[in-house]
Amino acid sequence: MADVNAPVRVLIVDDDPLVRAGLAMIIGASPALNMVGEAADGAEVAAAVDACAPDVVLMDIRMPTLDGLAATELLRARTDPPEVIVLTTFDADEYVLRALRAGASGFLLKHTPPTEILRAISRVSAGEPILSPTVTRQLIAHISDTGADARRRHARTVLGRLSDREREVAVAVGRGRSNAEISSELFMSVATVKAHMSRILNKLDLNNRTQIALLAHDAGLTG
Repeated sequence: MADVNAPVRVLIVDDDPLVRAGLAMIIGASPALNMVGEAADGAEVAAAVDACAPDVVLMDIRMPTLDGLAATELLRARTDPPEVIVLTTFDADEYVLRALRAGASGFLLKHTPPTEILRAISRVSAGEPILSPTVTRQLIAHISDTGADARRRHARTVLGRLSDREREVAVAVGRGRSNAEISSELFMSVATVKAHMSRILNKLDLNNRTQIALLAHDAGLTG
């Protein structure tokens, strides 16, 4: 059984040695975190994860051999994968959106203050996505999506696997509602909301609320 009081194990993946050094200093300053390894390219991630067994991977998006998007998709396809936070220099980046669809728990800009980086790692290690559905929708709004029609058809097919009540919860998540707000709007207890959320994630083989929000948005149900 994992020690819940053990430091969160972090792997840094970035092709810029100065970025890796800066992140290592930030993580090293927190007793709640432990940097267990680093990699300079997405192609090195699988071996690094095998060797270091991180809880959270800080993943650069743009790398020369294998980018962070592909590396994230490969990691999230594993059994019991580490959580992934993608790193980017842009807050409206189509690669970030694709990484979120692949199961990343959120993204951080590289100039994010150190305290926020530490908070994000801790939250993600506890199973909480750091990207709210509201921020997700703002990200989507800034990015042209040439595959919107096909994505809408796919999303509606996927959401069709849910019961009517589960679909209502999924749409509420897509609108940025918290569990408490969903509870009030749909006249159910917070515990029931959480139970529906778990069933949605299991039925649709998703990792987090952000993916639910993206599906609801893609299906055109959040307007």
